[in-house]
Amino acid sequence: MIKFEVFTLDNGLKVLVNQDLSTPLVAMNILYNVGSKDEDPDRTGLAHLFEHLMFSGSVNIPEFDPPLQLAGGENNAFTNNDITNYYLTLPYENLETGFWLESDRMLGLNLTEGNIEIQKSVVVEEFKQRYINQPYGDVMHLLRPLTYKIHPYKWPPIGVDISHIATASLEHVSDFFFSHYAPNNAILSLSGKITPDEAYRLSNKWFGPVEKRELRKKNITPEPEQTEERKLSVLRNVPVTALYKAWHVCKRTDEDFYTLDLLTDILAGGESGRLYSKLVREKGLFSEVNAWLTSDIDPGLVIFQGRLMNNVDIEVAEQSLNEIIDELKHKEPETKEMEKVKNRYESATVISNSGILNKAMNLAYYELLGNPELINSEIENFCRVSPEMVKESAIKYLNPSNCSTVYYISERGEK
Repeated sequence: MIKFEVFTLDNGLKVLVNQDLSTPLVAMNILYNVGSKDEDPDRTGLAHLFEHLMFSGSVNIPEFDPPLQLAGGENNAFTNNDITNYYLTLPYENLETGFWLESDRMLGLNLTEGNIEIQKSVVVEEFKQRYINQPYGDVMHLLRPLTYKIHPYKWPPIGVDISHIATASLEHVSDFFFSHYAPNNAILSLSGKITPDEAYRLSNKWFGPVEKRELRKKNITPEPEQTEERKLSVLRNVPVTALYKAWHVCKRTDEDFYTLDLLTDILAGGESGRLYSKLVREKGLFSEVNAWLTSDIDPGLVIFQGRLMNNVDIEVAEQSLNEIIDELKHKEPETKEMEKVKNRYESATVISNSGILNKAMNLAYYELLGNPELINSEIENFCRVSPEMVKESAIKYLNPSNCSTVYYISERGEK
């Protein structure tokens, strides 16, 4: 059982603290409730841009990393559809350095024309290297707008087009910061050698003076139900042909989430999963396969991806995949298979929550979902899934009319 305390500052900042005396370190995680879904369709990629801007200096501190490194700390961040998350770890003796650094960049960034141009160039180069010039790099730029027609999940966190970042003005960037990066739109979580009293005192000292801000309203139109199969075929200069399929599923807080999580583990649980066993090992149709649940806060996707062996017909490969999915709809998984997946999940979750950084990150995320106690109940929720529930979810979600498919055809002669 992971114990924690929760309190909220006057400016709206929520703080969670887990005391763990087994370590001399403290992990600090700040989750901002802003992701790519909060961007305008004609100005995407800003959430990801701020992942870079937040490390390039604040109103009182020219550079973020050097003071933290001198204090023995390390840090990183990530952006996805729903959130932007910053985290650091450092020795308890130097903990106040972390509070100083994080609170100052919440207060205000070094948003000058010169600084913004530097970070825009970094993000533009990342876009080119990872999404334009890399084989299969544009897949999500194809699959997402095929599956989503209205909801902003239709673009990936890097953005729709490189020009959206390249042409972003100081006004665009500044407005995005002050309407999203605010104490009343953030969650601070701490785990390690820190008491709740210390967390309360330091949070009030360093974050308390940061005033709450007027937040941009989240007016996100729900994605309508998909009622017919969608397909897209493209030719690309890649080594082999690949197949991508996506089905609309529930949001993160729905009960079906745990069933779908277990279902994808049955399909893609490593080399013992059904996809690898049948499509790679037995039939030799694919060189690699995978399936996963996107775990988005709004209704997300189950995604399949597979790269075909040379000279394999993509329709034959797709039919074999459909047969595996149909088997889930007609026959409940055996108890032994279910237990294997549940045991692996429980082991991975326990190991994950033994680290202070993962505990801090999970506490913040579960607080955003509305229930930080999920950190103690996720295993139980997952293990409660029955074979019948797996079969019912396969029938409910994994049907052709709810599916979008990208045929990513190699120009080099493979089918």
